[in-house]
Formats: sequence, C-alpha cells, structure tokens
Amino acid sequence: MTTHPDRAGDAPDHELVRAAAEVARTRCRGDHHTMAAAGRAPDGRIVTAVNAYHFTGGPCAELVLIGTAAAQGIYELDTIVAVGDRDRGVVPPCGRCRQALLDYFPRLKVVVGTGDRVRAVPIADLLPESYVWADHQLDD
Repeated sequence: MTTHPDRAGDAPDHELVRAAAEVARTRCRGDHHTMAAAGRAPDGRIVTAVNAYHFTGGPCAELVLIGTAAAQGIYELDTIVAVGDRDRGVVPPCGRCRQALLDYFPRLKVVVGTGDRVRAVPIADLLPESYVWADHQLDD
C-alpha cells in the first residue's frame, strides 16, 4: 500500500481535498452538478466525480464516485472527501451516503470539518450504532 504524508493519524489528505475542490471549481455548473468528491485508492490513485442532481433525487457525488472508481477497476478506497461548488469547502456526507460508504468500505476515512478543524475520521464514527447490512443476513 502506498503511504501518503497527509494520511497519518486523523490528518486530512490535503491533496485529495485540493483535487475535489478543483473539480468543484471547474466542473460543477448550475443546479445539476453542485458537489464534487474525490477518493484515494490504496495504490494512491485519486478518483473524482460530481453529483447528478435531479428533482426526483439523484446520486450524490460520493455515490457517483463509487461507480466511477469501479469503472476504473478500483474496488477499495482509503479516504474520501466531498467539496461544494462556489467555494463552500468540505461538506460531510449525507445519511444515505454514510450508510453506502460504510457498507462498501468499512475501513474508509472520511474528510470532514471546516477551516483548521478539517480532519479524517473513520466512516463508522459518522454512524454510531450503525446498521451493517451484511451482519443481518440469514446464513444459507
């Protein structure tokens, strides 16, 4: 596994935050794409995505990132961050995304916070007493 200097302890992955912010600044336009996400694979690669808002719902940037990563052959992520357009900064994942991220990547770190309080926390910390789907399936 490739290590990254920003990934020690609960320090945020600043390169990942910058990648998401750049996508938010350059690719998010209008009401359809307002959030960008960036995820780091265990080999160090960064994957980015934007949300696809629609009045009927639509996937958040974090969910689009899961599919984008898989399309590139990446099935594990170490860290993820979402950043809002118009310089809104780091935005924590919504409840639906927290659950999906926990189910896909139980050891994932998520960058949250604002200003000098930006930090990386385990996804499980964002869902205390979380429901883990796999734990509640009947054995055959």
